[in-house]
Amino acid sequence: MDNLFNRKYIIQGLFIAVGLILVATLFYIQVGTDKYFISAESNVLRKIYTFPARGIIMDRNEKVLVQNEPVYDLMVIPNQVKEFDTTALCQIIGIDMKKFRKNFLKARNQSRYQPSIFEKQLSVQIYATLSEKLSRYPGFFVQSRTVRYYPDSAAGHFFGYVKEVSPTDIAESNGYYSPGDYIGKAGIERQYNNELRGEKGIVNMLYDVHNVPQGSYAEGKYDTLAKSGESVISSLDFRIQKLGEQLMKNKVGSIVAIEPSTGEILAFVSSPGYDPNLMVGRQQGNNYMDLIKNPNRVFNVRPIQGYYSPGSAFKPLDALLGLQEGVIDPNTTFNCPGYYQAGNHRLKCEHVDGNISLRRGLARSCNTYASYVFQKLITQRKYKNQHLAYDVWQNKVRKFGLGAPLDVDMPFERKGILYTSDEYTKKLGKYWGYTTVISLGIGQGEMNVTPLQMANIMAIIANRGYYVKPHLIKAIGEKKVIKKEYVKKNYVDVDARHFEPVIDGMQDAVNAPWGTARGSAIDNILMCGKTGTVQNPRGKNHSVFIGFAPRDNPKIAIAVIVENAGFGSAYAAPIASYLTEKYLKDSISVSKRANMEWIKNKEILPDPPKPKVRAKPKTADSAKTDTTLKTLPKKKTVTNLKPTTAAK
Repeated sequence: MDNLFNRKYIIQGLFIAVGLILVATLFYIQVGTDKYFISAESNVLRKIYTFPARGIIMDRNEKVLVQNEPVYDLMVIPNQVKEFDTTALCQIIGIDMKKFRKNFLKARNQSRYQPSIFEKQLSVQIYATLSEKLSRYPGFFVQSRTVRYYPDSAAGHFFGYVKEVSPTDIAESNGYYSPGDYIGKAGIERQYNNELRGEKGIVNMLYDVHNVPQGSYAEGKYDTLAKSGESVISSLDFRIQKLGEQLMKNKVGSIVAIEPSTGEILAFVSSPGYDPNLMVGRQQGNNYMDLIKNPNRVFNVRPIQGYYSPGSAFKPLDALLGLQEGVIDPNTTFNCPGYYQAGNHRLKCEHVDGNISLRRGLARSCNTYASYVFQKLITQRKYKNQHLAYDVWQNKVRKFGLGAPLDVDMPFERKGILYTSDEYTKKLGKYWGYTTVISLGIGQGEMNVTPLQMANIMAIIANRGYYVKPHLIKAIGEKKVIKKEYVKKNYVDVDARHFEPVIDGMQDAVNAPWGTARGSAIDNILMCGKTGTVQNPRGKNHSVFIGFAPRDNPKIAIAVIVENAGFGSAYAAPIASYLTEKYLKDSISVSKRANMEWIKNKEILPDPPKPKVRAKPKTADSAKTDTTLKTLPKKKTVTNLKPTTAAK
């Protein structure tokens, strides 16, 4: 009887234990983990993200520069994948088995139960073939998106490119981005990414047991539509943008053109350039590596990152400061014997000009005249010493936008180089004066600017004393919003009356028989400009030209730099003339077309860098060597050395 009683409680205990286990398991499945819920939900209902089309980008005349094309990402939920013909799938999507295993392992490591990208950006043609056979591949489905297409295959540095998000991008996006999403990484695509990207939508798609979509759940009641990104109107005039790129083909350098009255950038050329379509699609990574191998640094955005001495292009600015400070007037004359004597060294001039004043000094690009102006600015008696006078000078120069970023709407702008007196003292010691830094007067020495800064100086002179901050986007969205900072006038504190005599000299530089850019004059248009031949410590001098046109009511200010091309009148000035004429007249005169085509086809590239030669070990100074030794002692040799780990 006792055994029966004990057996009864044992059986009851077993039932209670089994019940508790079942309840605990059910609690774990429903509350403790979402693994089974996700798996079950994924069998019938999947949230398919619909990606918005990025906003289109237009030029100033509302010509569409960027379009969107449909592509398809093949998604996978690893836990749902069953045995199938992997070779057939690989053939359809164009990968090998090695890539298949790599992609599947990556997806499985990311999540066994959540969908992730298996192969991205399949074409419409591949998608059409795949969709017919998708039911054969359980666990796989397709998600659509759009990618960029640049119909003109130009302005790669302006557009930049879009790339898959990094972990940092995801972490900083406040939940917007997920692995496999795309974000602007360079150029305008990066700078205006938030405006261009739009908002993602969600489709709650029903699937049957054969992995075939059956339509949206509840007839789309719970779906949300994707919202396309804002369209933007750029300031570029694509007529001269393309012409500039053609003229700079097989050359290294930059062109920046600005509309002076608005600060809108009309041309933004960086050479060597690249086709922005190379940075789109499944071959993006390979194309990037090919481009980065170019020794001339394709991804260097030279208009805002290239550093150049302004050379003679700086002379108009320094003349303006001389007039404002009263150390010269338009009739002040200096004698040019073909050089300027600065202490114990000479600055050469290209000509022997004799007695020369401001107008002819600028037209002839006289180094001697410019050096005397700089000397007078730094040796003014109203300042306690030359260091203080120099700081006053460099602060006035900075008001023209040198030595600091102009804050153009493009990422990674560099500020240029312009020393303070303290920086010179740290570098040279306390005993320095104007003769030590006299090369600044002709735009050389410790002074570097970007092409954008040079073009902005021309915009200031064209406006007779102010500039509007340069920018590349003219308006955003349907309402065509313009940022307030891009309508404000920034004055440089030089009286308007001082600009006319400087402009007289720049007018003669292009239009007078003795001007350095006489060959670049434009029929019926008064173009004002300044050539420059900038010293290059690594090779042939750079060809530089800055200018604006027409003289009255200017419409375009321009800076052109062609590296290793010699005199400013040789390449930079003609290129600036062609772009200016194209912009103002929409054509190039017949007499100039032959030379324009010649420049297009001319190759001017720097010599490839020489391979580094390992320095030889230092030998004893022959003057200190004991010459009584007829022979040197023989070196001991060690044999049978095993290779080190490094050698292996």
